[in-house]
Amino acid sequence: MCGPAMFPAGPPWPRVRVVQVLWALLAVLLASWRLWAIKDFQECTWQVVLNEFKRVGESGVSDSFFEQEPVDTVSSLFHMLVDSPIDPSEKYLGFPYYLKINYSCEEKPSEDLVRMGHLTGLKPLVLVTFQSPVNFYRWKIEQLQIQMEAAPFRSKEPCMAEEVCSMSWYTPMPIKKGSVVMRVDISSNGLGTFIPDKRFQMNINGFLKRDRDNNIQFTVGEELFNLMPQYFVGVSSRPLWHTVDQSPVLILGGIPNEKYVLMTDTSFKDFSLVELSIDSCWVGSFYCPHSGFTATIYDTIATESTLFIRQNQLVYYFTGTYTTLYERNRGSGSWIRVLASECIKKLCPVYFHSNGSEYIMALTTGKHEGYVHFGTIRASDDLELLYHIPEFIPEARGLEFLMILGTESYTSTAMAPKGIFCNPYNNLIFIWGNFLLQSSNKENFIYLADFPKELSIKYMARSFRGAVAIVTETEEIWYLLEGSYRVYQLFPSKGWQVHISLKLMQQSSLYASNETMLTLFYEDSKLYQLVYLMNNQKGQLVKRLVPVEQLLMYQQHTSHYDLERKGGYLMLSFIDFCPFSVMRLRSLPSPQRYTRQERYRARPPRVLERSGFHNENSLAIYQGLVYYLLWLHSVYDKPYADPVHDPTWRWWANNKQDQDYYFFLASNWRSAGGVSIEMDSYEKIYNLESAYELPERIFLDKGTEYSFAIFLSAQGHSFRTQSELGTAFQLHSQVDVGVVLADPGCIEASVKQEVLINRNSVLFSITLKDKKLCYDQGISGHHLMETSMTVNVVGSSGLCFQETHLGPHMQGNLMVPVFIGCPPGKRLAFDITYTLEYSRLKNKHYFDCVNVNPEMPCFLFRDIFYPFFLIQDLVTGDSGSFQGSYVLLVVGGGPTLDSLKDYSEDEIYRFNSPLDKTNSLIWTTRTTRTTKDSAFHIMSHESPGIEWLCLENAPCYDNVPQGIFAPEFFFKVLVSNRGVDTSTYCNYQLTFLLHIHGLPLSPKRALFIIMVSASVFVGLVIFYIAFCLLWPLVVKGCTMIRWKINNLIASESYYTYASISGISSMPSLRHSRMGSMFSSRMTEDRAEPKEAVERQLMT
Repeated sequence: MCGPAMFPAGPPWPRVRVVQVLWALLAVLLASWRLWAIKDFQECTWQVVLNEFKRVGESGVSDSFFEQEPVDTVSSLFHMLVDSPIDPSEKYLGFPYYLKINYSCEEKPSEDLVRMGHLTGLKPLVLVTFQSPVNFYRWKIEQLQIQMEAAPFRSKEPCMAEEVCSMSWYTPMPIKKGSVVMRVDISSNGLGTFIPDKRFQMNINGFLKRDRDNNIQFTVGEELFNLMPQYFVGVSSRPLWHTVDQSPVLILGGIPNEKYVLMTDTSFKDFSLVELSIDSCWVGSFYCPHSGFTATIYDTIATESTLFIRQNQLVYYFTGTYTTLYERNRGSGSWIRVLASECIKKLCPVYFHSNGSEYIMALTTGKHEGYVHFGTIRASDDLELLYHIPEFIPEARGLEFLMILGTESYTSTAMAPKGIFCNPYNNLIFIWGNFLLQSSNKENFIYLADFPKELSIKYMARSFRGAVAIVTETEEIWYLLEGSYRVYQLFPSKGWQVHISLKLMQQSSLYASNETMLTLFYEDSKLYQLVYLMNNQKGQLVKRLVPVEQLLMYQQHTSHYDLERKGGYLMLSFIDFCPFSVMRLRSLPSPQRYTRQERYRARPPRVLERSGFHNENSLAIYQGLVYYLLWLHSVYDKPYADPVHDPTWRWWANNKQDQDYYFFLASNWRSAGGVSIEMDSYEKIYNLESAYELPERIFLDKGTEYSFAIFLSAQGHSFRTQSELGTAFQLHSQVDVGVVLADPGCIEASVKQEVLINRNSVLFSITLKDKKLCYDQGISGHHLMETSMTVNVVGSSGLCFQETHLGPHMQGNLMVPVFIGCPPGKRLAFDITYTLEYSRLKNKHYFDCVNVNPEMPCFLFRDIFYPFFLIQDLVTGDSGSFQGSYVLLVVGGGPTLDSLKDYSEDEIYRFNSPLDKTNSLIWTTRTTRTTKDSAFHIMSHESPGIEWLCLENAPCYDNVPQGIFAPEFFFKVLVSNRGVDTSTYCNYQLTFLLHIHGLPLSPKRALFIIMVSASVFVGLVIFYIAFCLLWPLVVKGCTMIRWKINNLIASESYYTYASISGISSMPSLRHSRMGSMFSSRMTEDRAEPKEAVERQLMT
């Protein structure tokens, strides 16, 4: 099974027996952890797929992640939830996808396992981590997570059983604006079957679209479904280039003579073979010579939203459709060629984004040989000389490493450099080719002699956490820990042969006797291979983990062992070169203060069904609740601080007092809609506990400390006594710990050793502290300085391993990135609650506006304004008074919200500076402290307050009232501590609106209003007097006019009657005459009182 090995001299037969026993024991040793895991735990693993909203409950379906906008499919359900703590009038949306969760174990049907897990209380816990975006000018930098509990759901397939045949767990797959890369961690709630935690990549693929038939297809080309062996077998491996932790879609080329690439949005858990839709052309010329043409895609680089490729000397890019990153659709319609006038021989990645942007490099040949196109495709030949490489490889003479000083001897083998790499965290630089040089200061380089000069490095895979994998031109794999000097060969090796043999014996689907490695890459600090396997003339492309720890253990044990004769047998023993037997981390602080990790918790609503299974409506309500929780987080950036510092406070503020009532309804199964929403199930977590390991990253503000302890149990007796002059004997341990700082001028570390002789152990207390020297001030999360701290147990690199149920884990070397500056998640807020309280106390009163706005209370112009501010930590939940200094400026304003305008720099100076001579000040204060140029006042929480002026040339001077009340004005106020506060690295900037009422009028306008008012008043008085005097005459005149009108009407009535009587017939003449006589008498009788009335009026 394995090749020959060297053993001590001895009799032939015992040697053969020892050889056989040794290899058997080594095989058992390598597989011991596996056997122990099989014995105590079933080999179970989580399985996660993505399902569209409408395909919940369907079996065997998996959807692609490319829809990015919320869907309005749940709002109608929330309108039914009366008598619930939510407000149905709010807008609730859903996400396009669900996560469907199952698990499987070896040789057992998945459906039976999931059903058994559900009945035993198993519930998957889902933790979704959103990666911060590159462009921090557009999006807020934050480390956000949401933890959800999966809800059981019965399959829609027909089933004869009464309750359930097949089922799965579901959770919403949330989407956050500005984030296209998401990690999904699945863990168990601790009940039922033991299933190890597992991480999945769920990234948005912006290079997909739907065609007219509603089928999903690629925008960059056409998907192929036949992985032909000639595409992969015997093909040389190539590097996987992308922006670290930011690229949602990875791309890998190198398929010979084809425009084919491999694309994946799950880090090669699954993938697609795509033929790119580019024109295969070859533009050769005198300035751009080429020996031949090929359709092969040589260089491929993936960034957050764009893919770059090189074919021959041509460079193309394609931007995906990511509406979560951009306000509008910025996707490319086709591949776009760039640098058309250049001859590009190589594309090189820039692994980390900087200054809110991503970059790539293009190296030219031909007439512009040596030019470097960087970032935004701008040419530059202004390069810094880093190091002058020796002409020949040094002679190491048996040493593991050699410092290059210029005085050493050299071999006859010429150095052939091929690449350079720098780790931005620890500042280590590697120059490689048929050699390997390492430097930590760009000046002094070390030659690593373990790497043979007969080989040539093709590319390097980096974890950026201390481990480096090397791939040579002959496809050998070597391994190196940064900062150490020994290079280990992983493949080919005897350990690899043993490992492959064991896997083939177990009939593993990840291994074959005929395989080709396509690429080697790191993911979450673990080394993976993408390998094409050939089994029985069938090809398969798989992603598998490289067992680095097992291979290193094998090399250690095969190189160092002893054979001791005890009686008639030879005893095999291995030498353990690890200086300690146990290593533990202790006294770890709460992680959130340093990792800046924000986490929310969301549990599914309680369903009022005996079986506990959810239905489509309850899952949709779960979607809406998770969406609203993340929406509350996104809008919790208001300048006015809430009375309670928590984004979810407003959600439940009006219903907390009725919590017992809602519990009563749920307990009696009377909740509307068949679901019960518990307010405590949707909250922000501020008290995460440490996981007994160093955090993924550490953020340090000005003067901040991070402390922890390392407990080491030594191998054997490792203590010695040492006497010093004038002192008693002191106990010293041979187990030492070293702390390496990438930037010792910026951070410092102290180590205190405590010897625990009764436990044969040592406790090292380590404190990392910022030195307040290397950073000025910056906005929260912006322009942070990257550095690192490495803790190394002396003599442990590549020699110490911890056995776990998941396999051996390397110990003794800890590397943590450190970010110096203003940590994400800190902000300045206007403390309106205390400002109102203090103003009422000082001014002895408080008058709000006539039209009260609870979100923006008013302040009276003639009162002294005492502003107070809060420093709110969105991660830990801390909220305290801002004790530092700041500058307050009025930068805009207007009499109404609709008429607000921003002031120019000159206006800001005139309206706020005590040096202004133009009579334009808006406010003043008795504070005497000013900036260095005396341009503005420097204030603090102890300042005597602000007095409003609004002088003649100020914009708030002489405002016309909008009604009968005094004028109002809205001031746009900017508060900043930049350059005036030395207590923090944070440049706090707060802009808020301040509503001031009761503004005075100008003297001219006041006099005018007084004159107009007086005139109107005098006029009214005169009018009243005249009215009182003339009113009787008016009444008499009206009476006379009315009498004359009545008389006129009566006369007209008489003559009208007489005319009608004159045309009557002759037989009635007598009667007419008699009527006339009677009418005359009646007229005379009526005239008498008329004459009497006239006489009375004349008198």
